[in-house]
Amino acid sequence: MFSNVYAGRRVLVTGHTGFKGSWLCTWLLELGADVAGYSLDIPTEPSNFEILALSQRLRHYQGDVRDREQLGRVFDEFRPEIVFHLAAQSLVRRSYCDPVTTFETNAIGTMNVLECMRQRAGVGVGVIITSDKCYRNLDWTWGYRENDALGGADPYSGSKGCAELITYSYVRSFFNGRQGAAAIATARGGNVIGGGDWAEDGLVPDCVRAWSKGDAAVIRHPEATRPWQYVLDALSGYLWLGSQLWRRNPQVVGESYNFGPDAAANHRVEVLLRVIAEDWPAARWRVGATGTEGRPEARVLKLSTDKALADLEWRTALTLPEAVHFTTRWYRRYYEQGGADMLEFAVGQIGEYRSRATERGLAWTT
Repeated sequence: MFSNVYAGRRVLVTGHTGFKGSWLCTWLLELGADVAGYSLDIPTEPSNFEILALSQRLRHYQGDVRDREQLGRVFDEFRPEIVFHLAAQSLVRRSYCDPVTTFETNAIGTMNVLECMRQRAGVGVGVIITSDKCYRNLDWTWGYRENDALGGADPYSGSKGCAELITYSYVRSFFNGRQGAAAIATARGGNVIGGGDWAEDGLVPDCVRAWSKGDAAVIRHPEATRPWQYVLDALSGYLWLGSQLWRRNPQVVGESYNFGPDAAANHRVEVLLRVIAEDWPAARWRVGATGTEGRPEARVLKLSTDKALADLEWRTALTLPEAVHFTTRWYRRYYEQGGADMLEFAVGQIGEYRSRATERGLAWTT
């Protein structure tokens, strides 16, 4: 799997205590990697990182990506061979309340990670995770391609566009074509769903929190369209990209890739809710005020994944109903078992997902 690149390698994951970061670390550990994580704090309560007791299975460093000196000390101590940079202020609505922290974390934090890689020999690969929201959103009906204009009307989207521009500059100034330099690429993931997501203002977490108490979930924009995908679908793209960078595939070094469902498979929020309700009989919702009236939030967001298919032979393994089923099974298990034995369950879901991907002939399963 992933050309067996990760077994025995030292892999640093920034933002490892978050939803995607904790799933990524769990998968890397199953692949035999020596994993370290660097994060500011535990971002949610409950926390997937704590539920899976990952601090006992990897090297856990607490720190801020805005602090380049502290981050550099972690690089010097752990000596990573591969870096996945996920640390971010990832909430659109919070970015309106605290734009400075958002830009400092997402833009300058990315620069600090790249600078630590630039200054140290031995780092072979860097996968910089940004967002599908890095594009200048025009609410058009076709998928954004990697060469479309970057930017964003809200501070979060703008900060992710900045992270992409900083990475582009660093790659072409300091990495590409330099002997011994790391191979860098960026990954722009679509909207991710999966068990263990407890983020503030997240559609699925908000619903699960409400439904677990017998309440109706409050939905902000039922008509909004998003590129929903299962968390392991997104991570399979990041891991496959990292393995191709390690092998110095000339097509991918220095490039950017969208990871998400086919643009034709995008769905409105209300469609996703109806699919979830098939697995969660107590599901109910109502449309409520957002608290951010007058502030822009994209109604339509689609990604083109043609480049990932052409260069990496990557595509999602699960349909939307399958992704929802994996997700609801995780939450139901969590509530029914009081959070017990969730690591075993999560590892089992990784194995089940891998089997589905293998059956469907996805390139990264080799």
